[in-house]
Amino acid sequence: MIHGLTTVRTASTALLDRLSRTIQQHPKRITAAVAALLLTGGGGAFAVASFAPDPAELPVRMVSYPVESLAENLVLGELDAPGFSLFRSEQVRSSDTPESLLQRLGVADPAAAAFMRGDTPVRQNVLGRTGRAVSAETTDDHRLTRLTVRWVPDDSGSFRRLIVERNGDKFSSRIETAKMTVGSRLAGGIIHSSLFAATDASNIPDGVAVQMAELFSGNIDFRRSLRKGDRFSVVYETLEADGEPLSSGRVLSAEFVNNGKTHQALWFQEQGAAKGAYYTLDGESMRRAYLTSPVEFSRVTSGFKMRMHPILKTWRAHLGTDFAAPSGTSVRTVGDGVVEFAGVQNGFGNVVFVKHRNQHVTVYAHLSRIDVRQGQSVEQGQTLGAVGATGWATGPHLHFEFRVNGVHQDPQTIVAQSEAAAPVSAAGRPAFERLASNMRIQLSAAALVEQASAD
Repeated sequence: MIHGLTTVRTASTALLDRLSRTIQQHPKRITAAVAALLLTGGGGAFAVASFAPDPAELPVRMVSYPVESLAENLVLGELDAPGFSLFRSEQVRSSDTPESLLQRLGVADPAAAAFMRGDTPVRQNVLGRTGRAVSAETTDDHRLTRLTVRWVPDDSGSFRRLIVERNGDKFSSRIETAKMTVGSRLAGGIIHSSLFAATDASNIPDGVAVQMAELFSGNIDFRRSLRKGDRFSVVYETLEADGEPLSSGRVLSAEFVNNGKTHQALWFQEQGAAKGAYYTLDGESMRRAYLTSPVEFSRVTSGFKMRMHPILKTWRAHLGTDFAAPSGTSVRTVGDGVVEFAGVQNGFGNVVFVKHRNQHVTVYAHLSRIDVRQGQSVEQGQTLGAVGATGWATGPHLHFEFRVNGVHQDPQTIVAQSEAAAPVSAAGRPAFERLASNMRIQLSAAALVEQASAD
């Protein structure tokens, strides 16, 4: 048995030695044979793999697992939701009650209405007033937090602020005084029927419209000369309280195109001058010795001519001009001068005589009140009194006369012939040119806004 195992071991050893010598003698042939064997096996594997089923045809199964909510066992109503405030603005009406005013402001708060009805500052400064700016801050359920009313009491440059405020379950009120800030706005419009219709359509305050009419009244007859398609641009001051415009101020610059002709005006105050004035953008003064009318933008009802006297019922010369205006409308002097007479005189009723230079005298009759005294110096545009119907008058109007050396003259003729004031001085020219250049840009921007709105 041992001899047989030895014989097998000897034969195996001899075979291994022979294979080893063969590999050493022919390494390349052995490598090629191994590679062929591997490629043949790989090809077979590839061939087998290519016969596998298409994954798109395999059955699909939906698997779902329940996931526990992170908000489980929480009540949403117990979460702290952030509150918010509501704001709204309005204007006070003369017919307002606390309830009607709060309703327009979106406030549903009977307690606030009850407080306002019994509060003296609110009754005196809000209820029964008109045009005052009011704003309200409320909670998200429309209960009043704060009510603010703002108005301008006088020409001091300050405004009043009445505040009604909630403190817990109670309300309190207080009145504060603060300075207004001055801003500027630009606007434009196109004439379709009248100046005021166009300015209303452009949300331009009436006070600005009146100033424009006054500025260009020497060149444009706003009662008869306006044409459909005439256009205007204006830059004007706004007087603001807490960032909200309360009223309009002075016109800073304006441009009016009437029947194809362009008229421009610019407010400028020279350094060291007591007050400013309006000039053309070329620096020529627009101020004349006399204003065209003693009443702002009124209507002439009777000119300087023969007429049937409304009371005496006879034909006679009307030696002045009558301006129709509501009773109480301010009457102003058309030029600088001294009050020669202020009182009651026959058919004139309440009347004021103002003496100007060159033996010129102007007469303002049928006044409801007189605001000046005899001997007082007055400046062009200063208020003398108010329109009324005293003396021989069938209704409220102003009778205006112009006398030269005691002889009655047509006021419109005298105004047209009055000389203009001096232009911008040489010293003030550089500052004026800088301002005029800036205003040209702003007026052009206003014209673009107007054109875009029209389109």
